[in-house]
Parts: sequence; structure tokens; C-alpha cells
Amino acid sequence: MWYGSRATDEYSGTSYEHRRTWVEDKVLWLSSVFAIGICAYAVMRNHVHLVLCVDKDEAVSWSDKQVVGRWHRLHRGTLLSQKFMRNELLSENELISLKETIAIYCQRLYDISWFMASLSEPIARQGNKEDGCTGRFWEGRFKSQALLDDAAVLSCMAYVDLNPIRAKMAKTPETSQHTSI
Repeated sequence: MWYGSRATDEYSGTSYEHRRTWVEDKVLWLSSVFAIGICAYAVMRNHVHLVLCVDKDEAVSWSDKQVVGRWHRLHRGTLLSQKFMRNELLSENELISLKETIAIYCQRLYDISWFMASLSEPIARQGNKEDGCTGRFWEGRFKSQALLDDAAVLSCMAYVDLNPIRAKMAKTPETSQHTSI
């Protein structure tokens, strides 16, 4: 759990409400890097709901430079990928190795597990730093469910968007914060 079920910790009196902004900002930023769109989201006090749309076709249409550039927004990459981005000359063997690496990066850029890891890890580090501690930050791994038809997607999006109201965090959709409404 990243900040408990209440906006303010009942023992310390510390407010962790600002961490919801961390999560929301990171989710929106990640959607600009990955070939994964955000259909709906709600950052609750102790968890997050996401309806994601994976666009593999978009990812495989990216040039090698685009794939590596996107990956470098998340990670440093390899010495070869860094050399490639600096437009330095690569040997034939280096190019073969780089092509394999680019294929892996491309696959990761439309993978929900990599998206969630890219969300969870920096938020965990930031929270642990703020709390002055180390160790496990999130209670459990994400759970996902494939939504294959439009009716299921719309139903799930409505559930996610209305969740803050059901949790009494907002009175109307218009007053809901940290959601896609």
C-alpha cells in the first residue's frame, strides 16, 4: 500500500495525498513512451485502476531510432544502443546484436508488465525516499483482465471513472480528482 486507505495517516498525521499526483503524472507520461494508451484511470487512496489499450501495430511500425529513443526515455540502454543514438559507426556484428536488442525493446514497449514495472518502480523509490526507508512498497503485483469487446471496455471504463464516487472521494464525476473523467 502506498499511502493507506485515508488521505492522512492516522498514526503520524502525515498527508500522503500528493502521492496520487505522482502516480497520475507517471501513468500519463508512460503512455507517451509506450504503445499503450490510457482509456480510463482512477488513482484511489490505496490503489489505482487502469484501462489500457495495447497497440502492438503502432510499436512495430516505429523505426529503430524511435524504438531506441523511447527506450532511452525509460532506461540508459546498452553501450551499443547509446552509440547508435549518437550516430556512431557500428560494425556488422554490432549491428546484428543491436537489431536483436531493438526487437526486445520494441516488444517491451507494448507489454503491460513492462508498463506496470515502469510505473511501480520509480513511485516505490520516491515513496521510500520520502519515508526514509527501504523495502517493499507496493502490497502486491498488478492484476489484469483482457477486455475483448466494446461493451466490456465501456463497462470497465465506467466502473473506473465512477470508482472515486463509490469510494466517497467525490460527490460527482466533475469533482473527481486523479481520474480520466
